[in-house]
Amino acid sequence: MAPSSGAVRPARSLVIFGLIVAALYALVFFTGDKSPTPKLGIDLQGGTRVTLTARTPDGSKPSQDALRRAQGIIETRVNGLGVSGSEVVIDGDNLVITVPGDDSSQARTLGQTARLYIRPVVSSAASSNAQSAKAPAATPPAPTPPAPAPQNRPFPAQAPAPTPAPAPAEATPADQAAAEIAEAKKTRQSTDPAVQQQAMATLNCDAADPLQGNDDPTLPLVACSVEGDAVYLLGPSIIDGQEIADASSAFNSQQSRHEVSLSFKSGGSNTWAQFTAANIGKQAAFTLDSKVVSAPVIQGATPAGSATSITGSFTAASAKELANTLKYGSLPLSFQSSEAETVSATLGLASLQAGLIAGAIGLVLVLLYCLIYYRMLGVLTALSLILSGVLVYAIMVLLGRYIGFTLDLAGIAGLIIGIGMTADSFVVYFERIKDEMREGRSFRSAVPRGWERARRTILSGNAVSFIAAAVLYILAVGQVRGFAFTLGLTTILDVIVVFLVTHPLVHLASKSEFWSRPSVNGLGAVQQVARERKTAAATSRTAASAQAKES
Repeated sequence: MAPSSGAVRPARSLVIFGLIVAALYALVFFTGDKSPTPKLGIDLQGGTRVTLTARTPDGSKPSQDALRRAQGIIETRVNGLGVSGSEVVIDGDNLVITVPGDDSSQARTLGQTARLYIRPVVSSAASSNAQSAKAPAATPPAPTPPAPAPQNRPFPAQAPAPTPAPAPAEATPADQAAAEIAEAKKTRQSTDPAVQQQAMATLNCDAADPLQGNDDPTLPLVACSVEGDAVYLLGPSIIDGQEIADASSAFNSQQSRHEVSLSFKSGGSNTWAQFTAANIGKQAAFTLDSKVVSAPVIQGATPAGSATSITGSFTAASAKELANTLKYGSLPLSFQSSEAETVSATLGLASLQAGLIAGAIGLVLVLLYCLIYYRMLGVLTALSLILSGVLVYAIMVLLGRYIGFTLDLAGIAGLIIGIGMTADSFVVYFERIKDEMREGRSFRSAVPRGWERARRTILSGNAVSFIAAAVLYILAVGQVRGFAFTLGLTTILDVIVVFLVTHPLVHLASKSEFWSRPSVNGLGAVQQVARERKTAAATSRTAASAQAKES
C-alpha cells in the first residue's frame, strides 16, 4: 500500500464516523419531541400496573393454557402499541401488566382486551360521526339519516328491567357472576323480537355489564357502543376476531383523512367477501367485550383477499387505537374491567445515580491503567471510549423516542459490560502490535500487520457475544431482555468504533514521527526486547559461524 493511500483510508473512516454521529444528534435535537434524555424503565421512574382477572361463562377456573395464550396475545399487543420495558405475567387467575411511565391511560388501554366478533347490525342508533367501510376502489354513496333508537335511556317505570333471580344464600361470588351472566344472556341474547326491543329500550350503557366478553357468538346480541351513545341489535357472529390477519392506520393524502386498513386470514376473507357483497348499505359491527367498537356502513363489496378500509371522523390517535383494538383484541378469555394503579419506583433515581457513579469509577480505573500501561495508545483508548459513549447515548434517546425503548438498571448493566468489551477489543489490537514489534518490526510496520491479526479475533469475539445476547433476548422476559438488548447493541457499536475510530487513529499515529517515539507511545520496553532478541540471535549466529570455521 502506498503511503498516500494509507493516509486517505483512515481519514475517510473518521469522516464516516463523524457523519454518523452528526446525523444521530441532528435527529436527537431537531426531530420528534426534541428531548435529549432517554426514557427510563419502571424500576427507575415508576409506572402503572394493571391487573386483569379472567372470567369464564360458567364461573369456573380458567385453564393455564388459556391464560398462557392470553398472555402471549397481550404481550404482542404491548409490543404493537410501542411500549417497551413492560411485563405481562400470570399471577393465579390474573394477568398483571406493568407499564413504565406516569401515563395510566396507556395501561388502561392495554387492559381493554377481550373477545372480538364481527356481527351484522339489525337495528341501531348511529352517532353523529358514524363510520363507513368500503372496498378500496368503491365510491361511497350518499349518507342516509340514522334510524331513531334509544340512547342511554334509563329504566322506565312502565317497562322495568328483568329482575335477576336471587342467588342462593350460600352463593359464592363465582355463582353470583354466573347467575348475572345467565340473566343477561336471557334478555340481551333472546331470539324473541319483543324481548330484543325490550332489551334495547331498557339497556343502561352506563351501568356495569355482566355480559362483558361472555356473549354467545351464535345468538343475537343487544349491545352498547364503547362511548355509550348508541344501542345496537346485532345478529349472530359471522367472523371471529382471531380471523383478522392485520390492521393498521394511515393518512389518506388524496382524501385528506385518516383510515384503518383491515385484512383477514383466508377463511375470514372469504366470509367477509360474501357478506359485503350481500349487505351493501348495511352496517357491520365489530364487538369487543360485548361492546361495539366500530359499526361501519358497507359501501361496496370487498373481493376475497383484499383489504377493507374503515373511514370516518378519525384523528391519528383514534385511528391507531381502533387498528390496535382490531388487531390485538381477540383473546381466548374475557377479563373483568381493569384497574390501573400507580407503582412507585423500586430503585429510583438514587439507584440510577449510584449505578452510574460505579460505572464511571470503573471506567476511570480502566482508563488510568491504559494510560500507565499503553501511554499514547491509552490516550487513543480513552478517546475511543468517549466517542463510543457519545454514540450510545444518542441511540438510547432515539430508541426511546421512536420505538418506546426504556432504559432500566439491567439495561445500564448491559451498556457498562458492552463498553468494557469495547476496551477488550482495544487490548487485543494493541497486544497484536506489541507482538509484531517483539519480532523486530518498527511501530509503523507493526500496525498494519497487528491489525490483520487482531481484526479476526475482534470479529470472532464480538460475534460470539452478539449471538449470546440474541439468544438471551429471545428466551428471556422482562428486564433480562433489556440487558440482552443493550449488550447486543453495544457489541455492534464496538465493531463500528474499532473499525472507524480506533484503527484509523492508531494508523495515523504510526505515520507520525512524534507519536512513533518510544518515550511517547510507551512501546520502548517492547522495542528493547526486540533489540535484545536481535542481539542474542546475532551473537548466536556469530558463535555458530566461529565453531564451523574451527571444525
